[in-house]
Amino acid sequence: MTFNDIFKSSFLENVTAISALDIFLTIVLAFGIGLFIFFIYKKTYQGVMYSSSFGITLVALTMITSMVILAVTSNVVLSLGMVGALSIVRFRTAIKEPLDIAFLFWSIAAGIVLAAGMIPLAVLGSVAIGVILLIFVNKKPHKKPYILVLTCDGYETEKQVMEFLSTNLDKCIVKSKSAQKDLVELNLDVRLKDANTDFINKVTQMNGVNSAVLVSYSGEYMN
Repeated sequence: MTFNDIFKSSFLENVTAISALDIFLTIVLAFGIGLFIFFIYKKTYQGVMYSSSFGITLVALTMITSMVILAVTSNVVLSLGMVGALSIVRFRTAIKEPLDIAFLFWSIAAGIVLAAGMIPLAVLGSVAIGVILLIFVNKKPHKKPYILVLTCDGYETEKQVMEFLSTNLDKCIVKSKSAQKDLVELNLDVRLKDANTDFINKVTQMNGVNSAVLVSYSGEYMN
């Protein structure tokens, strides 16, 4: 064994396996696409509490994925070891919004495609996904949905109120009903004919009506 054989290592050979230009372009493009994904996430977020750390995670995830795939594509042996190493990773963070899963997969997919050298697919695909999300997620319903919580003292009052609502609202559907002795509570899915909510004042003035609460909501009900 010579002196050169001692210092001969596959690790040192892998140093020049990927050019510095490829590394620079991949990281810069991954950062740009990650920022774009972050921007779309911020514009389409509809949850209760916005988390800026999740948006930053999308940027970091795109860059990390591209870095890993860039290393894997340069060495077959490394790719096998990487699969084994990543198979033991477990994530315990709960995903609160279903749409967040799409953004996570988008970041991972963009990093994989970008590091594989398919730059047009990564860029154009991300732009197309972003435009589609902006159109469909931010699409407002034709008429704003409301939930009407109504309490009254019996069937006759309930019948009177329902007749009044059916003539003054564009839509009125009973979603739940709770009845006790001399007390009826209704949860109604309603649509207003216009932006005027004065009808709720007239409802509370009816004999037998204890309370009426009108709440705007962003969820969806299946008819």
